Amino acid sequence: MTELAEHALRKIIHVDMDAFYASVEQRDNPSLRGKPVAVGGSARRGVVAAASYEARVFGVRSAMPGITARRQCPEIIFVRPRFDVYRAVSQQVREIFHRYTSLVEPLSLDEAYLDVTDDRMQIGSATHTAQRIRREIREELGLTASAGVSYNKFLAKVASDQNKPDGLCVVRPEEGAAFVAALPARRFYGVGPKTAKRMASLGIHSGADLRARSLAFLQQHFGNAALYLHRASRGEDDREVRPDRERKSIGGERTYSEDLVHDDALRAALDDIVDLVWRRIEGHGARGRTVTLKVKFADFRQITRTSSVRPALSRRADFARVAMALLEALLPVHQGVRLLGLTLSSLVPRQRPVPDPAQAETGQQSLDF
Repeated sequence: MTELAEHALRKIIHVDMDAFYASVEQRDNPSLRGKPVAVGGSARRGVVAAASYEARVFGVRSAMPGITARRQCPEIIFVRPRFDVYRAVSQQVREIFHRYTSLVEPLSLDEAYLDVTDDRMQIGSATHTAQRIRREIREELGLTASAGVSYNKFLAKVASDQNKPDGLCVVRPEEGAAFVAALPARRFYGVGPKTAKRMASLGIHSGADLRARSLAFLQQHFGNAALYLHRASRGEDDREVRPDRERKSIGGERTYSEDLVHDDALRAALDDIVDLVWRRIEGHGARGRTVTLKVKFADFRQITRTSSVRPALSRRADFARVAMALLEALLPVHQGVRLLGLTLSSLVPRQRPVPDPAQAETGQQSLDF
């Protein structure tokens, strides 16, 4: 059996909630509906955690400084995040997923992979399963979700973004090669602006261009990412949906266009990274005991400083306090800082929802696309 034939036996759905945090706020507060909304940040400080589609029209994006969001969209409405509410709604979404399969791999509060190869509900089609899931999310929760359906995780995830918002995209086994060939190179997971620019300088603009390059060529120019790019450009991905997957760490970092030198500038920059990382921590419902500060200087010398605490950090203020103490121990710096990053590790495992055994079916059948 060929590799594609093996992968074609899988039926993978990637579900991605549309502008999740902002959509929950608009659902719960009718006065926000149809208006540009930013969750998190403010007009003077902090970063945007999520933006409604009305705000995205103006170029407002997550991780954007609040002052920049206000400049691009003067009418934007800033709303304080309610992570307890988002987690509760996310749990409701996952309960819908578990009606159809026990193989659910959450990536964050607003997206997950589902392996629906076994037809628990005897629907007969992975596409129809995705349609029913999206319909139940809309009818029961008042929210919209986009979904991608394919024979592996890579294609399902890319497909879920294809027809956003409130869209569905299906990539069947016989369509995978052509679908990937037409993808812009920047749509491949992990290809950011700098990598996309490097690819463009090498004449790589699409999946077809990537596929035309040898593995040796990709290894020369893209190092550890080469094998992933080589396989993904052929529509190949053998990763299984893992409901027991646990993250080992959560973090984020920023590279600055101008080196940071002054103590106050470094403190302000670190506070923004605390916002960025804590948003991700809350998004995963995680708690952890170890904070690591990463600093890269103007000469590209890099250092890390780590602090472990008990009990596990459960508040932004405590996370910020530990992170800031790590930075203070380095001040004053003797040369500019070009990158700051924070990571939370030694994570406390979360309780995963256990599917109702009464929902399990014997003699499950395989779905078609």
